[in-house]
Amino acid sequence: MPNISLVKRLLHAEGLGLLLIAVLGYRWQGFSWWQFGLALFVPDIVMLGYLWGPKVGSICYNFGHITLWPLSFLAFGVLNDWQVGLQIGLIWLAHIGLDRMLGYGLKYPTQFKDTHLGRV
Repeated sequence: MPNISLVKRLLHAEGLGLLLIAVLGYRWQGFSWWQFGLALFVPDIVMLGYLWGPKVGSICYNFGHITLWPLSFLAFGVLNDWQVGLQIGLIWLAHIGLDRMLGYGLKYPTQFKDTHLGRV
């Protein structure tokens, strides 16, 4: 049987790494820190989906917490010299990294506490 606690620690460390890279990238770009603080928890608006139950809530939450979207903003920002896209992408990645570091993973449709990182 694999060492699940080691796997869980690695996944949390991966979240920390994502958070640190996003924060360092944000600093490197010289973006505004008050905007960072203001926008860091904006992705959690998708949790309102839980008002319609755990199935809809998990779909909404996962849609707002996969790295595909912020990476798309970053790519579009780099390719088109779009600073706002870079800023959004970095803040969004920092948010996801923070969530994953704290153990808030992608959600299963059973209930909010059931995540791909284990039970919260």
